[in-house]
Amino acid sequence: MAHEVVEILSAEELRRTVNRIASEIIEKAGDLSQLVLVGIYTRGVPLAQMLARQIEVLEHIAVPVGALDITFYRDDLDQISLRTPARTDLPVDLTHKLVVLVDDVIYKGRTIRAALNAITDYGRPSVIRLAVLVDRGHRELPIQPDFTGRQLPTAKEEKVKVYLQDIDSRDGVDLIPRPEN
Repeated sequence: MAHEVVEILSAEELRRTVNRIASEIIEKAGDLSQLVLVGIYTRGVPLAQMLARQIEVLEHIAVPVGALDITFYRDDLDQISLRTPARTDLPVDLTHKLVVLVDDVIYKGRTIRAALNAITDYGRPSVIRLAVLVDRGHRELPIQPDFTGRQLPTAKEEKVKVYLQDIDSRDGVDLIPRPEN
């Protein structure tokens, strides 16, 4: 019996989830003039842009959005598939800013650890928070998101796949079952 892919978030549910996370960021940020959203490549970047657009709709303030490549900060390069590094692009100095790191899925925590190391090369923010669309558990490091779209307990063999319009021509989140033996 083949396991079916399970839709976790439809396009509409993803949009609502992003809107909720944006509202939570606004609520906890305080001074929005100090807020900078930094997306982690690949899907964290368009997610950060989506959050910034929603914050602007709600609060009429344009929040700077940066893009962070963490490839060479990873401690598990031997265990992951490498891609061509992207260009880190941060629109402002991060010193004394409230930085919200944005990623699509948090799993073991290693991507976020690498992002924290990378961020310190671009200034010393006063606060760094973490926003993720999906938290699938199985942490290997003591890292927890401040803003979470969906908690999704998974088996280690399962995959969570986020689709975003800018990259994948559709929005949504699927749970891909473990492969058949």
